[in-house]
Amino acid sequence: MATNRTFTMLKPDSLEKGNTGAILEKISASGFKIIAMKQTQMSKRDAETFYAIHSERPFFGDLVEYMTRGPIVAAILEKDNAVEDFRTLIGATNPEDAADGTIRKLYASSISENAVHGSDSDDNAAIEGSFHFSGREIF
Repeated sequence: MATNRTFTMLKPDSLEKGNTGAILEKISASGFKIIAMKQTQMSKRDAETFYAIHSERPFFGDLVEYMTRGPIVAAILEKDNAVEDFRTLIGATNPEDAADGTIRKLYASSISENAVHGSDSDDNAAIEGSFHFSGREIF
């Protein structure tokens, strides 16, 4: 069953390039309501835990290093059909393959520095949101 919430992270490259405001505006203009948001920095342990599903992949060490090199913006978003609609809004992981006008087409520089994370399922949206936010931080 589809839910009306998803999770996103603006990754370190988005913040380093000054794209936070533009990306958040695009999210808002696409009908998503931000119900929780904070800027924080992931520790090595945080990143290893959050991305544990990729721990056996050859890029895991680089991913952890990338995600811990600077602050991120974590957010829980609300909208009907949130997960699917947000995945469409962010575009393909590789910005070269992303559709015109998507966040990754506009703001990502490579497959490894792809500007933004978006949950890939309703279950993962709930898990990822609760990783970053307590119940009292969600409005």
